[in-house]
Amino acid sequence: MSDMTSPTLHPSFSPLRLDSRSTATKIAAVLVGTLILAIASQIEVPMVPVPITLHTLVIPLIGALYGWRLGALTVLAWLVEAAMGLPVLAGGAGGLHHFAGPTAGYLVSFPIIAALSGWLAERGWNGRNLLLAFTSFLLANAICLALGAIWLSPLIGIEKAVAFGVTPFLIGALIKSALGAAILKASLREKSA
Repeated sequence: MSDMTSPTLHPSFSPLRLDSRSTATKIAAVLVGTLILAIASQIEVPMVPVPITLHTLVIPLIGALYGWRLGALTVLAWLVEAAMGLPVLAGGAGGLHHFAGPTAGYLVSFPIIAALSGWLAERGWNGRNLLLAFTSFLLANAICLALGAIWLSPLIGIEKAVAFGVTPFLIGALIKSALGAAILKASLREKSA
């Protein structure tokens, strides 16, 4: 039987050290994270059928900075707020119908990409290695776009799903991935200062 306190089970990247904080601090972090996601939702470029927002920058960041479990939980809490009708989605939207409309595939991808980026950050895909951090964000963006396009395909056809649900987001994915990697690198500098 393995020792549950072995160092391999503790995150190697945890600039906020949330894994060792109290439950109250973790709850506060989740609430702050949902607020940050709600604010990021309001920074958008309106497009049809899906707007460009800062989600694919902020969600992987939350995963990487909070850790995969708390990051995914934070994103799920934000989605619950949206489902309850709170105005936390793009353009101040909320409500269950967004989980069946054109953006549903993207929304479903969000907790997955938070967990993935957090899991990868804990394994070295973080600010200590900019190329791996960039790749982690790029992978998160790719998963988001793929799940979004898969959902959109039966609604508007595969060609239109790629044309309107993937292609317009590719340059932004590169920029957001580079910015996310730089933010993770900066988080390490802040910790050592």
